[in-house]
This record gives sequence, C-alpha cells and structure tokens, in this order.
Amino acid sequence: MIDHVSVPVRNLTAGTDFYKAVLEPLGLTLLVEREKTVGFGKKYPEFWLNARPDMPDLPSDNGCHICLRTRTEEAVQDFHKAALARGGSDDGAPGPRQAAMTTYYGAFVLDPDGNKIEAVCFPG
Repeated sequence: MIDHVSVPVRNLTAGTDFYKAVLEPLGLTLLVEREKTVGFGKKYPEFWLNARPDMPDLPSDNGCHICLRTRTEEAVQDFHKAALARGGSDDGAPGPRQAAMTTYYGAFVLDPDGNKIEAVCFPG
C-alpha cells in the first residue's frame, strides 16, 4: 500500500546521523545518499530524509506521525533508547498499548526537528 515516506530535517548530516542509529534496531540502513536527500530501507529506500534548512518549527502536536513496524519488543526499546541518546525526545515510552483492533507494543519519539516517529511490534 504505502511505498515510502519522507520527513523534513533542517540539517541533513545531523538528521542522517540521528536516523542511522534510530532505524538500525528496526533493520533499516542507509541505502541512498544525495545532495539534499537520503534514503533508508531494507532492500530499497522506504524512509527518506529531505533537507529543509529553512523549515519553521513544527507544531508540537500536528496530528501526523509515521509508524514503523518491527518484530520484537527489544527492537522497539532500542529504537526509543537510541532516539533519546541522540537528541530526540520521548513522546510515549515503550510499552503495551491498545489499538482499534488489537493490542501492540510501541514507543513514540520526536526527532530533533519535531517529527513524530513510532516503532511498533505485535507480539504473538
């Protein structure tokens, strides 16, 4: 259904460093580097960063977030820990949650630019 997503970052180098660490526990690695964009993925770029050096501050709760699925609770925890260690902020600590159709295990972070990113797994 969704092929890829893009998020804006003010500083592409800093954003790339942040997301290298944060996406690694989820199995995503840096695959494409261009002058104003980079792409992370497993086999092809699924998660892109786009340089937006003049981007205004994002509203603290604009209602938009990107959720990335992983296989284990440990990967969710590692994602959250890596984000906080690299300048992101907590927007929902790792733990069980109730979704519309099922329970899941997830964590929410805000990257240094204010983009809301979630990692989630659905324990068996």
